[in-house]
Amino acid sequence: MKQTITELILQAVTPLVADTSSLHIILERPKSAEHGDFATNIAMQLAKPLKQNPRMIAQQIIDGLPANQVISKVEIAGAGFINFFLSADSKQAIVHDILKQTDQFGRNPAGQGEKVQVEFVSANPTGPLHVGHGRGAAVGDCLCRLLAANGWEVTREFYYNDAGAQIDNLTKSVLARAQGITPDDASFPEDGYRGDYILEIAEAFLAKATVTADDMQVTASGDVNDTESIRKFAVAYLRHEQDLDLQAFQIKFDVFSLESALYTEGKVDNTVQSLIASGHTYEQDDALWLRTTDFGDDKDRVMRKKEGGYTYFVPDVAYHREKWQRGFKRVINEQGADHHSTITRVRAGLQALNVGIPQGWPEYVLHQMVTVMRGGEEVKLSKRAGSYVTLRDLIEEVGCDATRYFLAARSPDSQLVFDIDLARAQTNDNPVYYIQYAHARICSVLTQWGGDVGSLTTTDLSPLNSAAETTLMQALGQYPEVVSSACQALAPHMVANYLKELASALHSYYNDTKFLVDDAQVKLARLSLITATRVVLRNGLSLLGVSAPDKM
Repeated sequence: MKQTITELILQAVTPLVADTSSLHIILERPKSAEHGDFATNIAMQLAKPLKQNPRMIAQQIIDGLPANQVISKVEIAGAGFINFFLSADSKQAIVHDILKQTDQFGRNPAGQGEKVQVEFVSANPTGPLHVGHGRGAAVGDCLCRLLAANGWEVTREFYYNDAGAQIDNLTKSVLARAQGITPDDASFPEDGYRGDYILEIAEAFLAKATVTADDMQVTASGDVNDTESIRKFAVAYLRHEQDLDLQAFQIKFDVFSLESALYTEGKVDNTVQSLIASGHTYEQDDALWLRTTDFGDDKDRVMRKKEGGYTYFVPDVAYHREKWQRGFKRVINEQGADHHSTITRVRAGLQALNVGIPQGWPEYVLHQMVTVMRGGEEVKLSKRAGSYVTLRDLIEEVGCDATRYFLAARSPDSQLVFDIDLARAQTNDNPVYYIQYAHARICSVLTQWGGDVGSLTTTDLSPLNSAAETTLMQALGQYPEVVSSACQALAPHMVANYLKELASALHSYYNDTKFLVDDAQVKLARLSLITATRVVLRNGLSLLGVSAPDKM
């Protein structure tokens, strides 16, 4: 509908403007229904180039609109806004569109099948996933679903930082527990991991257990003097545990990449040599530096430290170079806000390679911290993890649906308070319950009716003329725009907010209306409307990875 009205406006504007190629016609939905279904400020945009009063231009545009069956009334408002009121048939047409397209409604081919890789979660294999990882998992998975709904070919990727100081600390921690040293002992590693899960790994290692994680299977040697076996077993054990966390959260990945492989396959060394050859490095104080200031960084960065090891951003550059070589012209990284400082230097490293990678590649979506509350107090500890609340804790407390919804329902760049009591509540104050209950209510009515919903695609919709019905149809018509806008903005929370508003419109309609009335024409029209609403609720919840139950 937006596109149709935009084309009508363009036809009306063409006689007034010599060149319309640079025109940007913006259509917005007024907050109040009194101001119509759509509004545009195009007349105000044209006031300066045409040297005319905006209201006069608005009148000329209205006079030049082609005859159509879409618009019933047009008004000029304020300084020159043009408000469009849709005809009843146009508003009602959305219902049949939805019933015919069903699960395809709201999807569009904007991505044209282009490849996009989304990296998310990417937790170090040093412990169970915490709620911050959970937020990354929820947002990242929703981004993938949104991109797919907008025509992109999506690859989901998890990158394991299985090398470096944190893995060394993990190895030392498991070794200590295997030797009977407890976390409260003075000889326990100062930077070690103290959760009960470390003891579980140590006991499994001593028992010579075998663990499987994605592409690897590791059998413990059971020898406490074999630190390499401890390291490999601990990493595999925790990768397997994180796999279980992700399964409980209904998250799947297409590719798992290992930082260690970048070293063993020579990709880090090769990347460093390429950067040296590019002329953007220099030696100083026995260290190798990358001149990242050439690419907008506030200071140059050390690549190879004095003692010989590479700094952590070097394998990140190698990893993203490999993404580019795999053919991903678009890459999106969903990560915690603590990665903000690495963005500039990683992009600088990629630019310094001079292999055609565009500026601003890859894209980043960064999420802020999550605070977990219960009974009005912050929950900070999980006994098993030792120092943080795990994702599994939340799922066991409130279920997968509520966990996913709450973690994705706010803009990633805002801090999030996860209220366990609210997420468990079966009241209208709980947004996920409120939305799912709207879906279940519709299912209940349709079950009572017992008819064939497929027959509703040709129903006469002319009885749908009440204010509540108009509001609901307007809300349904917004769904494709929300899916498109949320994808463009990389903002899944826009879908969550939309679903709350749609559920509110449905509940208001449900509370004020009888559906199974004697008048067959009215009954079928109303059933068509709520069936279309059920489709959109289900489609929207699917984009969030949340179920749409038939009963509650």
